[in-house]
Amino acid sequence: MSIQTVKQYFKDNNLPLKVIETNEDTSTVEKAAKALGVEPDMIAKTLAFKLKEKEILILTKGRAKTDNRKFKDYFKEKPKFVNLEKVEEVTSHPIGGVCPFGLPKKLEIYLDISLKEFTTVYPAGGSPNSAVKIDVDYLAEVTKGTWIDITKQELV
Repeated sequence: MSIQTVKQYFKDNNLPLKVIETNEDTSTVEKAAKALGVEPDMIAKTLAFKLKEKEILILTKGRAKTDNRKFKDYFKEKPKFVNLEKVEEVTSHPIGGVCPFGLPKKLEIYLDISLKEFTTVYPAGGSPNSAVKIDVDYLAEVTKGTWIDITKQELV
């Protein structure tokens, strides 16, 4: 079970993190925010993209949208999501529970600068009813994530 791989990853790596399991659905940004009692943008959405040579994960704040031009400028190819049928194979997590922890193989992880609006964020915990409360800087450290600017700027 995917949530178990996340818990085992935390244990194996001596990480002081816990998976928050809820009785509520956390499979979307809005549902997760409601279940956790936080604003939607504090949900660290994990997106799985397929590049020509590999799959990658990009975490953004909850309601951020990927900017296709920024993506192409950075990765030198058009953004393509991993096929829904392949997400669990690539990440070991079901859709709605995809996170950067407990992965079956090493994937490059990117963190969008939109996450820096917050001190604490909540990525999924490996299932569609879980999350992990984590400091943004610690998220970068734990995932060895690379900071990028890949989302559309919000109009104020």
